[in-house]
Amino acid sequence: MTKQLLTGVLGAAIVALGAAASQAGTLDDVKAKGFVQCGVNANLAGFGSQDASGNFTGFDVDYCRGIAAAVFGDATKVKFTALSAKDRFPALQSGEIDVLARNTTWTASRDSQLGFDFRAVNYYDGQGFMVRKDIGVKSALELSGAAVCVQSGTTTELNLADYFRANKLEYKPVVFEKQEEVDAAYNAGRCDVYTTDQSGLYSIRLSLANPADHVILPEIISKEPLGPAVRQNDSKWFDVVSYVHFAMVTGEEFGITQANLDEMTKSTNPDIKRFLGEEKDQTIGKDLGLDEKWAYNVLKAVGNYGESFERNVGQGSNLKIARGLNALWSKGGLQYAPPIR
Repeated sequence: MTKQLLTGVLGAAIVALGAAASQAGTLDDVKAKGFVQCGVNANLAGFGSQDASGNFTGFDVDYCRGIAAAVFGDATKVKFTALSAKDRFPALQSGEIDVLARNTTWTASRDSQLGFDFRAVNYYDGQGFMVRKDIGVKSALELSGAAVCVQSGTTTELNLADYFRANKLEYKPVVFEKQEEVDAAYNAGRCDVYTTDQSGLYSIRLSLANPADHVILPEIISKEPLGPAVRQNDSKWFDVVSYVHFAMVTGEEFGITQANLDEMTKSTNPDIKRFLGEEKDQTIGKDLGLDEKWAYNVLKAVGNYGESFERNVGQGSNLKIARGLNALWSKGGLQYAPPIR
């Protein structure tokens, strides 16, 4: 059997195992074992990082805790698996994790070939470039001949090749499997340019010896809708994971925060009452396989979308990333939740 054929057979087997796990019902499995196993990044400040004591924090980590709160009414009933870009997809396909929330781009091939389902986009991003200020570059179009640090097994690597080819620019890829290896190589001067999602560049810049010596160029060369992925053919679990995000967005739309949540349960607004599980005879939670207070539990645990954004990556964080496309639809952004009714 050729190496290529063997690889294809093994890949198909992993997808089949994941599909079988999905058909068994991940929501039921999660309830039975008593926790959510969530695949995250452990090295991207603001989105997913792990401290010396083993504690995980970040925007995607909040999402995982929100899922646990929705399912169990307890945000602590989640376990985290730190995954590299290379390891994240096999981990989901095989059933090692229940959901992947690791700054992962939703693409057609990942939807169709890998056996995954995406729906909620918790961060609209795009690929960018970071360089040292002292090289005097102001635009990515001035990077011909540069050595570019990039992580393998990512859309970033493919977008980089497309951009330089389309603009008839030469470059030398300096490729590593792990993000920390890319960080170290750039910091050591082994490459002129670091490319990844722009949100990641803000995070990585903070970790450098002298962050002020580096600048992020203005070009955005791709669409990178980042969000959670689950295995295909598992609609109950797919709905739960999606509606945790939609609950956080809806909470912000209604002006419901962690601080005023309990007061808002007394609202006479029927939409808010329904959303927080205060309407009699409603079945939204039951239909999702959850308690009727599921959305209340999500907001109690991690706050609304805006609160989580600002705390982890926005103005309340060291990253200071502007909301931009991630503002609510009513404020010029793309974050929009379907009616929860």
